[in-house]
Amino acid sequence: MLTALYVPANRPDRFAKAVAAGPDLVVFDLEDAVPVADKADARGWAVAWVAANAQRPVEIRVNALRSPWIADDLAAISAVPSVRLRVPKVESAADVHAVLEKVPSARITALIESPLGVERAFEIATASPQVVAVALGEADLSSALGVDGPAGLAWSRARLVSASRAAGLGAPMMSVYPNVSDLDGLRRTSAEGRALGFVGRTAIHPRQLATIVEAFTPTREQVAAAEELLEAVEKADVSNGGVLVLPDGRMVDPAMIGRAREVTALVREIRTSSTHQPPVSGGGPRDAVG
Repeated sequence: MLTALYVPANRPDRFAKAVAAGPDLVVFDLEDAVPVADKADARGWAVAWVAANAQRPVEIRVNALRSPWIADDLAAISAVPSVRLRVPKVESAADVHAVLEKVPSARITALIESPLGVERAFEIATASPQVVAVALGEADLSSALGVDGPAGLAWSRARLVSASRAAGLGAPMMSVYPNVSDLDGLRRTSAEGRALGFVGRTAIHPRQLATIVEAFTPTREQVAAAEELLEAVEKADVSNGGVLVLPDGRMVDPAMIGRAREVTALVREIRTSSTHQPPVSGGGPRDAVG
């Protein structure tokens, strides 16, 4: 999964358009994007749409657990089987369990948005098999940490990647980039996240999707190197142990094999997904896999 697209749940006219934009996941937002006066209507529209379109890859971001709207959110959502929930401001395994008590069939993306949540990232990621992903809420986290810019978030980002991997959830997705007109900034910061181990990113506007796919797609050179390595491993029959030296002098060990398999698996996903079109911006087509 490379892309997720937020849509305000008080704008039901945008639901089908968000799905048609082609993200891997659409997130109906009941929290920050919805004014207080619209909370009830937004909840009803989101739950009704998800119930009627169970085959669609959609997640509902509920209001925060300690907000006055969460009880009504969970009560309404509990009628929808196997719903995906994006839960803000999770700070402990107990928070995850509190949601599952109300919606036992939910699959949960836990948003970590506080220093305490970051410290407990692994606890949250392993709170239940129904936690399918963890992610950072970077705006709230930056405010809580008193930092500006990527340097202040570097440790928290790395901590989340490590916790997600240690919990067996794979690589997490990056948080949103709030300036929808600055595709160069989106591309640059996505590269920073990719270097830290993130794969994919959430978006707040469809125009960001192609740039995200471009930024997280392995380059042709990376794919060629991974395929060459795996082909050599297969020929030498050392996939279960031993060391192989490639013709260019690279020494191959099991860790390198695992990384090469991840690269080729990601490329297969991109090539077979109907939602991932070849990148169209920023010079990506020359370097990205089509």
